[in-house]
Amino acid sequence: MRLKTAIWVAGYLRRCQGAGIFGVVRKRGAEEAGAVFVKIALMDGNALLFVPAPQSAYDDSRPVERVFTQSPPQPAEEKTIDARLAKEINFDPDVWIIEVEDKEGRHFLDLAKS
Repeated sequence: MRLKTAIWVAGYLRRCQGAGIFGVVRKRGAEEAGAVFVKIALMDGNALLFVPAPQSAYDDSRPVERVFTQSPPQPAEEKTIDARLAKEINFDPDVWIIEVEDKEGRHFLDLAKS
């Protein structure tokens, strides 16, 4: 059984805060099971975006947990990332958008192994 999204987000932001990194909920989605997108602002006009991994990235032998993948795989201009997030919100209004500011690009997410 997976944690409710609201609880997962609170824990994630606490993890960031514990490392001295500023993070905020930019858009609050469905409490129970909204998809989570994490934007890491690199403070130079570029950002990283972490999105829910495709279902094929989940390992059936482990408990259900959130798995992320970086998309695009390299930093992109923040306006490009913001445009992608706007499309995601239009497609699914229940998504959560988390924004973190870290020059080093630290994200504290377990990434899907491709």
